[in-house]
Amino acid sequence: IKAINETKKLRDAVILGHNYMTPEIFHCVSDFVGDSLQLAKLAAQTPAKVIVQGGVHFMAETSKLLSPEKIVLIPDLKAGCSLASSITGADVRALREAYPGRPVVAYVNTSADVKAEVDICCTSSNAVAVVESLGVPEVIFVPDQYLARNVAAQTKVKIIAYKGACEVHERFTAEELRRYRESDPGLKIIAHPECPRDVVLEADFTGSTKG
Repeated sequence: IKAINETKKLRDAVILGHNYMTPEIFHCVSDFVGDSLQLAKLAAQTPAKVIVQGGVHFMAETSKLLSPEKIVLIPDLKAGCSLASSITGADVRALREAYPGRPVVAYVNTSADVKAEVDICCTSSNAVAVVESLGVPEVIFVPDQYLARNVAAQTKVKIIAYKGACEVHERFTAEELRRYRESDPGLKIIAHPECPRDVVLEADFTGSTKG
């Protein structure tokens, strides 16, 4: 920790720590902490010349998109996200051919390759507002099928969902949550909208990682 903090000062660098990082990274070496898009925005505002992205590959890409003049480093080039890896720019083009005329909304947790092919990006907290802002009866939503279904339940806009998913979020089940409640009746459950629809319905609260 001491070596990292000394080196970042010498290199005029800032370290971005995602909410999913381990405590020693999150609390001891990170200059900014938060969700993936928030980190990229904060990095763009800093005068530092070097950005070290504590997170997965698409997060580093997003930081570079918002700070093209800066050096963006990622400690592990193989650090990936199952959701981001589930779709490519070619897949988006195929969807456009299959559903001509429908705008494509992409969850921001996607690669730059995918972002370049879509009409607009959204976060988990503003997905419904973004979908409705397009003023059309039907949209394609990529890549998270569960976020798409949870959005569809909150709008009259028809959602054409892609079949991508986060391997972590989809492991939760409604049955599992019901067992938790039985063991502790006073328990409150928070579910991210990337979870399956029945899990979100079973939860007391749902929202993005920002709250």
